[in-house]
Amino acid sequence: MSALPQNQIGLAISNILARDEQGILADWIKEIGQSSRSGDLMKESELRTQCSQFLKLMRQASQTAGPDFKAKAWDPVRETLADMSRSRAQQGFTPVETATFVFSFKRPLFTRIQQEFKGQAEAVASEMWATTQLLDEMGLYTTEVYQKSREELVRRQQEELLELSTPVVKLWDGVVALPLIGTLDSARTQVVMESLLEAIVQTNSRVAIIDITGVPTVDTVVAQHLLKTVTAARLMGADCIISGVRPQIAQTIVHLGINLLDVTTKATLASAFSVALQRLGVHIGREGSKGQER
Repeated sequence: MSALPQNQIGLAISNILARDEQGILADWIKEIGQSSRSGDLMKESELRTQCSQFLKLMRQASQTAGPDFKAKAWDPVRETLADMSRSRAQQGFTPVETATFVFSFKRPLFTRIQQEFKGQAEAVASEMWATTQLLDEMGLYTTEVYQKSREELVRRQQEELLELSTPVVKLWDGVVALPLIGTLDSARTQVVMESLLEAIVQTNSRVAIIDITGVPTVDTVVAQHLLKTVTAARLMGADCIISGVRPQIAQTIVHLGINLLDVTTKATLASAFSVALQRLGVHIGREGSKGQER
């Protein structure tokens, strides 16, 4: 028998799926279990539901548009694969384990294709080739969606870490402090400015202390980022003090010719806090042995 026409290939896949859906489903789930750790990351009932839904949609799409995965009839299948890939990215599956959802389907389907066209070598070859191309496209599609989902997840986590690493602390009524730890880059500077400006507005603060004790080095780029933050805070009506200026950082700033003359700097956060209180007109003294007022 000669090779099957393209439209007949689609109908053959659809007929096979319709005739032995439960048997294919059982064999497919078994294949997935042997080739991945899906059982450790999701319930079998959830996996069975996903596989069953996929078989139904694949049968409908192949009956309408054949094995052309780019055809509009395959949109529901692509949407299902995309949702599955995104959920697996969040559940901790690897890219290989995610693509295995599709690739594990080959053996159960190929076995039934061979049975369907037993003794018809050219028909088997045509059907196998078309089905292989279809499933490979699906597998690559799941990997692509998975990768994009992981990149988005990592990006969100990085943003959350940046927010957590730039906490604004209220030290006194009208005084907030932003302790910085680690290197400042453009992305982090944006988060720093946003966090500081929001805190200034929320607390109605007049003085903001930017503590760089935890910043390992200060170069021209870091200094420019600090100046941008100071300028932004001033535009919001808050004076800025930079604390944590260690001797080596002071030498570096002088060596680089960075102009911080119009910015108040202090060696320690305590010194900066003292200056901040003075600017607010607050005076604090120690309680002496004779109990004088503070």
